[in-house]
Amino acid sequence: MGLYDRYLAMRVRRSGASLPERVALVITERDLLEPGAYGTLTDFLGWAFEHGAERVMVSVSVLDPEAVPTLRRALSDLDVPWPIAVRGPDDEDPATADTPVQVNIGLGGKAEFATAVRRVAEAVEAGDLSPEDVDAEDIEASLVFPEDPDLVVKTGAERLSDFMIWQSVYSELYFTDVNWRDFRERDYLRAIRDYQERQRRFGR
Repeated sequence: MGLYDRYLAMRVRRSGASLPERVALVITERDLLEPGAYGTLTDFLGWAFEHGAERVMVSVSVLDPEAVPTLRRALSDLDVPWPIAVRGPDDEDPATADTPVQVNIGLGGKAEFATAVRRVAEAVEAGDLSPEDVDAEDIEASLVFPEDPDLVVKTGAERLSDFMIWQSVYSELYFTDVNWRDFRERDYLRAIRDYQERQRRFGR
């Protein structure tokens, strides 16, 4: 860690403001084709957990569906000390809430929400749920990521790319023009400092 990085880390520690416990990262299939991309992801996970995260959610947007199996194998084989749950667009079951690292490949927020609504409709049709009893918790129980992120980090562009439409409604969004291949610890620390300086209102 360089001198500037140590300075940022000191500011994070001394600020007294809360740290994000649930961190989401939005990257693309192309990002993971860059040399060293998986090493950067491993580093990112380490930075997040070192600086207070309890859960890290990674969404990988995919243009070529044929790339999903390769990405899934590579992400499942990440050499990290935390359990990883990797889901593809054809997986039916939501991620388990107790898995520290949750990865979603290729399933956009619109498709995720539509799947959740379909499951609720099926429960109503089966008589397991009354229409008048349907609430937000029923939808959330069927989403890919069962928790709302405190902080969403998006590299390379200021757009969410159809990511976590439901869960990120009250999240703090941090966009950086730094491309994934160039993302360093100082960039993550900047995201945390930005988070610490915001006053979260949760829609109020």
